[in-house]
Amino acid sequence: MENLVYAIILLPLLGFLINGLFGKNLPKIVVGSLATAMVFASFCIAVSIFMNFDSESQPVIVKAFEWFRVNGVQINFGFQIDQLSLMMVMIITGIGSLIHLYSIGYMSHDKGFYKFFTYLNLFIFSMLLLVMGSNYLILFIGWEGVGLCSYLLIGFWYTNEEYGKAARKAFIMNRIGDLALLIGIFMLASQTNAVDYLTIRENAGKFELDGSVIIFITASLFIGATGKSAQVPLYTWLPDAMAGPTPVSALIHAATMVTAGIYLVVRSNFLFTLAPTVQDGILFIGFLTAALAGFYALRQNDIKKVLAYSTVSQLGFMFIALGLGAYTTAMFHVMTHAFFKALLFLGAGSVIHAMSNEQDMRFMGGLKKYIPLTHATFLIGTLAISGFPLLSGMISKDEILVAAFAKNPVYWVILFILAAVTATYMFRLYYLTFHGEFRGTEEQKHHLHESPTNMTLPLIVLAILSVIGGLINLPHFIGHGHYAKLMEWLKPVLTEESFNQMEATLSGVPFGTEMILLGATVLMFFCVWFFVKNTYVNKKKQALPEEQYTGWEKLSARKLYIDELYNALIVKTVEGLGRGGKMFDNGILDRFVDFVGDGAEDSGKAMKRVQNGNVENYILVMSLAVGIILIVNFILQ
Repeated sequence: MENLVYAIILLPLLGFLINGLFGKNLPKIVVGSLATAMVFASFCIAVSIFMNFDSESQPVIVKAFEWFRVNGVQINFGFQIDQLSLMMVMIITGIGSLIHLYSIGYMSHDKGFYKFFTYLNLFIFSMLLLVMGSNYLILFIGWEGVGLCSYLLIGFWYTNEEYGKAARKAFIMNRIGDLALLIGIFMLASQTNAVDYLTIRENAGKFELDGSVIIFITASLFIGATGKSAQVPLYTWLPDAMAGPTPVSALIHAATMVTAGIYLVVRSNFLFTLAPTVQDGILFIGFLTAALAGFYALRQNDIKKVLAYSTVSQLGFMFIALGLGAYTTAMFHVMTHAFFKALLFLGAGSVIHAMSNEQDMRFMGGLKKYIPLTHATFLIGTLAISGFPLLSGMISKDEILVAAFAKNPVYWVILFILAAVTATYMFRLYYLTFHGEFRGTEEQKHHLHESPTNMTLPLIVLAILSVIGGLINLPHFIGHGHYAKLMEWLKPVLTEESFNQMEATLSGVPFGTEMILLGATVLMFFCVWFFVKNTYVNKKKQALPEEQYTGWEKLSARKLYIDELYNALIVKTVEGLGRGGKMFDNGILDRFVDFVGDGAEDSGKAMKRVQNGNVENYILVMSLAVGIILIVNFILQ
């Protein structure tokens, strides 16, 4: 087991080192194949460990070495393999290997091919470090590692100034959350004299329920999660991160990095269960994020921007589940979202590839006959996220809706509306892209073609997972009165209090009521589908330029002017402080330094006249000095 754990995390690191050092001189097929093989090998090893694990297995701690000691507390650098970390490792390496394979075709003509795969392998290594670490400090190293890789990959095409700004925006906004996370870890260490998960879990009972200390710690951890998982108010970096190559969007901003915040909260369930106030805050932020991002997505014209705001909205759904205490439900949606959102992003990349890098849906249309395989798989992803019966997205989202109804029927109504909004903007994207008449140029139309096999194969695999992935966790209405499979699987990761809270929530809705709720969501799905199809196919409504929208459509297209507000209140303020600092530096500090320097120079020039090498003058000065000393001494006596 120990060697297998080391192999999982070191193989991507080995790929990073080989491609980073020698990739420039290697053929592209070797670079891409090596990077993909390393991640896929890690996936195969993770699956082999998974096959020997069950819901009764205890965590396996692999100690690499003693890191350091502080005040008698030993901090080890090691890894923890349990049900939660295994689930995350399989998602990261499984989806990651498919995206690596896709990238071989997508980035084949890029001059920075070897650098791209070097960064991807480094990202996978950092993400594995984050989820496999046995304590919060190792998690933080991986946390910072994925932030660095995000910066490198978002700004990969750095010759474009706007892309560089997007990378800096992501890096800086994540630093805000990272600082809060670090403060929370330090506070946790000071209270428990430990940073490893198992010890803190054992000592968590010493915290007062909803006491000030536990509220401060969990709030700090949650702020860290809002940065990485793009929640209000630290969410505006993620849509701008679409500046990076499309495989980056699929890997980092759909399936893995942005779910790190959800992983952090689930991993720390033994703390958050003790802070109901913070859980209520998580619930509120989740609702606000899902609502705002869903509203923005309704009138975006960039195909990747729609998917980006969709990601933010779906992350909001996951945080709603966390706020409700339904930890396994949140992880279930993490998994299904990884399937269908990676599929949608890679499908969008295939569309962009066919359209000669065009991303504006206003210049697409009628693509289903030109790229049929991409169209079929993209439709499956759209149906999954929109809630088509028994597809993976419908099953996981239904579980969140049931948990919300059990907590408060008003929550269910809000989520029901948000689910309808999701289906609306996704079907709008689908019909504007694949149906109607082609609206691009003749040159683009001539160039239209299906993507190569190494790009379409990942689409097929992800489409299959998007269809059957929900069966991994029995639909709640099928397993009514019994534990769902994923709930049983993750039970050892949760404290008894967390599990009991979740079980009471998920089983708190009568079977008949649940069937009525399910029927309402299915009916809503088909009504939205009919409405959007009638609007964009039968009535042939077209997307308008941002400037031509009015009313709520303009507010949606301009994202409620939140970016402009942040720019005015924060960016301009910081720039103003910078200009003020520059004026202080130039006007006062520089002048003071110049004054001191000039004084030294002037005194040197004065001394130069005395120190001229004339011995007679030296003797005269010495004689005068001796005479003055004698006179002064005589007077003082």
